Amino acid sequence: MLAKRIIPCLDVDRGRVVKGVRFFDHVDAGDPVEQARRYQDDGADELVFYDITASYEGRQIMVDLVRRVMDEIFMPLTVGGGIRTLDDATALIQAGAEKVSVNSAAVRRPVLITEIARKFGRCATVLGLDANRVRRDGVEYWEVFIDGGRVNTGIRVMDWVKQAEALGAGEIVLNVMNADGTVSGYDIEMTAAVSDAVKIPVVASGGAGSPEHLYEVLTAGRADAALAASIFHFGRFSIPQVKRFLADRGVPVRLF
Repeated sequence: MLAKRIIPCLDVDRGRVVKGVRFFDHVDAGDPVEQARRYQDDGADELVFYDITASYEGRQIMVDLVRRVMDEIFMPLTVGGGIRTLDDATALIQAGAEKVSVNSAAVRRPVLITEIARKFGRCATVLGLDANRVRRDGVEYWEVFIDGGRVNTGIRVMDWVKQAEALGAGEIVLNVMNADGTVSGYDIEMTAAVSDAVKIPVVASGGAGSPEHLYEVLTAGRADAALAASIFHFGRFSIPQVKRFLADRGVPVRLF
């Protein structure tokens, strides 16, 4: 059985790590280079770096910052936010990223997923998906949001993940906006449904507040990896603590 991955997430806004609740009300959480170095030392399996305002502001992702982070670490890095073209993805891979995560631009032009996969392979092509539970006329729908969670596309989550897999995505980071930053637990139901619908790895995101939450999403949620921010950024728990908790309960994780 493959080891489950524990992945800290650095949401970056104007060169600083921030963390919000349901995508808003952000507070400063430190310097991204220092945070990346600390997480590597703590035994993170990978790192995710999102420029959370690049898409909404219509600007390029901060390639120089990615390069500075990669000068300090050697663990795999996934970078997302503001990637609109194959050239954008190429610049990030050349800066040291192992994977690139496309979100808003892929919804607007799905062939972008195929372009990146053809050049760099499925293993380097990640679909970032901001999902939300939306109620209309008393009926709940799972829908895809873009532009940093500001715009509801009306696209159904299950339709989009299947399409993205067919286009060449090699991994899905499923961030459930209703849970993001709440530290009250992942959306187990939606994560399990997406995991069952595709054959590629699914990374659960949004809501981690305790080791129990990661255990739940990696078992009942059937996720291949768990992404977390607040639980690690503010020192509530360390990565070694979480991994030991998981290992003691039979979840395969990489230990030092």
